[in-house]
Amino acid sequence: MNAPRQVVVLGASGFLGSAVVRALAADPGVRVRAVSRRPAVLPRSLAGRVEVCTADLTERGALDRAVAGADAVLPFTARIRGASGWRLSEDDTEAERVNVGLVRDLVAVLAERAPTAGGPPAIVFPGSNTQVGRVTAGRIDGSEPDRPAGVYDQQKHAAETVLKEAAAAGLARAVSLRLPPVYGPGSPTAEDRGVVSTMVRRALAGQPLTMWHDGTVRRDLLYVEDAARAFTAALAHADALTGRHYLVGTGRARPLGEVFEAVARAVARYAGTPAVPVVSVEPPAHADPTDFRSLEVDPSAFSAATGWRALAVRDGALDEALDRTVAAVAAAHAEAVSRS
Repeated sequence: MNAPRQVVVLGASGFLGSAVVRALAADPGVRVRAVSRRPAVLPRSLAGRVEVCTADLTERGALDRAVAGADAVLPFTARIRGASGWRLSEDDTEAERVNVGLVRDLVAVLAERAPTAGGPPAIVFPGSNTQVGRVTAGRIDGSEPDRPAGVYDQQKHAAETVLKEAAAAGLARAVSLRLPPVYGPGSPTAEDRGVVSTMVRRALAGQPLTMWHDGTVRRDLLYVEDAARAFTAALAHADALTGRHYLVGTGRARPLGEVFEAVARAVARYAGTPAVPVVSVEPPAHADPTDFRSLEVDPSAFSAATGWRALAVRDGALDEALDRTVAAVAAAHAEAVSRS
């Protein structure tokens, strides 16, 4: 089927949400509404093609207005880190309200609508591949039983379950894409706090890149443009995908020591300075056992259903992607300094 005509992106000013807005707006057959607490910053080429709405979706009536007339909704609103620490705590009620409550509210809003000839609206949810929990296998394909351990993963899993139940009830064509760590350039106001951009900022500041292990722990890292294309592909195949979750990734996990070395070299190329060292350090108290286990994603089920595949996997693609990431992070920092 064709992509829905009116697509609403919630959390559109964030790192991944803003990338998906750009990908959707490239299709002249799609009207995009970008909703966020702060205005989404768009490239000049998209001026007039995206409806930008500013709203606090936790306020009464705001969500209903935001998704009015939507054929599809992509909820990227999320609270990822706690107020006083790296990970969420169980008593973080604001995180539960954002990460789970807004999804419940979205389903409730859609349930009140009269049925349309086009069927129920599509919802494509950004899940996490770590929702599976502490698996012993080094490669997962989405068929494993879920045992989410951390609070954030438990909340992602709860929201995903709400959407699967909505799909079973015929209230939405809902699908969850479970993502690995996503990296790449973002919009000027969409700070990526993932591991790659965190290390880019450290290297730009001349600081060593630190690992909590010996560097052999492997992760599947997905370039942000590949991730955005996965969401547009899911929208185009919502009828076939509804009611399920799918893993999205490159299918090729990289040792983090090699990734961090590549980050150091990319920053050195950009700045014209020697590469900062990559060193192992003692893990902090909040480290989790999953931080020390390798995990590789098998995206074959999603690829078979949609034809999607990651493109930034060829030889040399990582260095090219890191060069773009470094330039974007440096530009965002310079812009922030100029505004201060």
